[in-house]
Amino acid sequence: MQPTDLTSAQAYSNRYKAWLLCLLLAIYASNFIDRIILAAIGQPLRQELQLTGTQFGLLGGIAFALFYSTLAIPIARLAEHRNRVGIITLATLTWSVMTALCGIAQNYWQLLLFRVGVGVGEAGLTPAGYSLISDHFPPNKRASAIAVFNLGVPVGSLLGALASGWIAQHYGWRMAFIVVGLPGVALALLARATLRDPPRGYSDPARKVSAVPPPLMSVVRTLAAKKAFIHISIACCLTSFVNFGVNLFLPSYFSRTHGSSLAQAGLLFGLLTGVAGFVGTLIGGFGTDRAAKRDPRWVMWMPAMGLLFGAPLYIFATAQASVTIAFPLMLVSSAFFYMWSPAANSSVQNMVEPRMRASSAAILLLLVNTVGTGCGPLLVGFLSDHYAQGMFTLGSFSSQCPGGVAAPGADALVTEACRSAAAGSIRLAIMSAAVVYAWAAIHFLLASRSLRTDLEIVAAPAATTVASR
Repeated sequence: MQPTDLTSAQAYSNRYKAWLLCLLLAIYASNFIDRIILAAIGQPLRQELQLTGTQFGLLGGIAFALFYSTLAIPIARLAEHRNRVGIITLATLTWSVMTALCGIAQNYWQLLLFRVGVGVGEAGLTPAGYSLISDHFPPNKRASAIAVFNLGVPVGSLLGALASGWIAQHYGWRMAFIVVGLPGVALALLARATLRDPPRGYSDPARKVSAVPPPLMSVVRTLAAKKAFIHISIACCLTSFVNFGVNLFLPSYFSRTHGSSLAQAGLLFGLLTGVAGFVGTLIGGFGTDRAAKRDPRWVMWMPAMGLLFGAPLYIFATAQASVTIAFPLMLVSSAFFYMWSPAANSSVQNMVEPRMRASSAAILLLLVNTVGTGCGPLLVGFLSDHYAQGMFTLGSFSSQCPGGVAAPGADALVTEACRSAAAGSIRLAIMSAAVVYAWAAIHFLLASRSLRTDLEIVAAPAATTVASR
């Protein structure tokens, strides 16, 4: 039985809240393992199914993001009314089973269908998770709590890249899907058994909490009236655009450009997204909570400065011929690219009243993933194909180099031409995409100009009403 009031002091103790964050972190890690596996095993998958860069970008981008983003809205509306723990449980079960089913796909269209299923399942975690966390932690600790939750991204990326690359190298890419998909089932059952759904507004300062969730259009109008939200949304879309677009192709970059094996490429990719993501997310959460005590605009200034510093360093690193030089520079610069999420998401949560939070998170999710997860991989894949054809002087790159490698029986000249074009094109595609980070930084800076006003409006004292669910 899950408590629905405040009569049980132990129900929301610090120990319980620590457990809540740890379990949600593990679930988010499972979420990201199942999302990132496509990048980690992309090279053998593309070769077996003979996929172009555009097809692969579609598989990891819009096919996943379209359902992931659009379904987040109705699921978030459900989370405003219903038990958020139950929603998280069902979502986790769905994406885990669908990931495992990817391992039995016999062709591109079956794999595409199962990836759509993964997107459908994953749509339920983030809005409900942010809303649940916001009701457990007060505004001045929300960025830190959300940062712990968001550590699931680098932790999942690291574990997913390492495990998937190793499994794919030794047992095949199909077995990798099956093995990484199943642990989510256990996490879903554990969440259902141990987590609780507190009253809305439980950890907020005294202020009015709506007895029923406002209509979706009311949430949209509230957010649209806040200049900071508009610029935060644009900045998040652009940052996510580069992050997801580049990450999907990073293992292929290491394999093609630096000759890394599948396991080595998975390790390098995992360290980049895992270690750099871990450090950047912690700084983005705990660092901004601390800096915002002096001036709330630091919540936007920190990710802006990180992007402006990291982008040119990342482009320089990607251009290096030696992986021993490129990788450390990429590791440092990548940490700056993960600072934005806790700051941006906590700011949006603090801009609205408690019964708007899941919907607000879903609206931001819709914008970010339609542009970021959906279009980023597709564009990087398209650029890679475009650059490859320009660099390949022996005819059609896609026909003579299916999956990015020379067709069986090709002579040495064609084999080398395929290798050279594939390596150079993916490097140029990544460098081109990284320029967009600077554009995102400008919008974080613009958001800081009205952030204090937008936060003060929602934080204004009002009649105290704590609504039940």
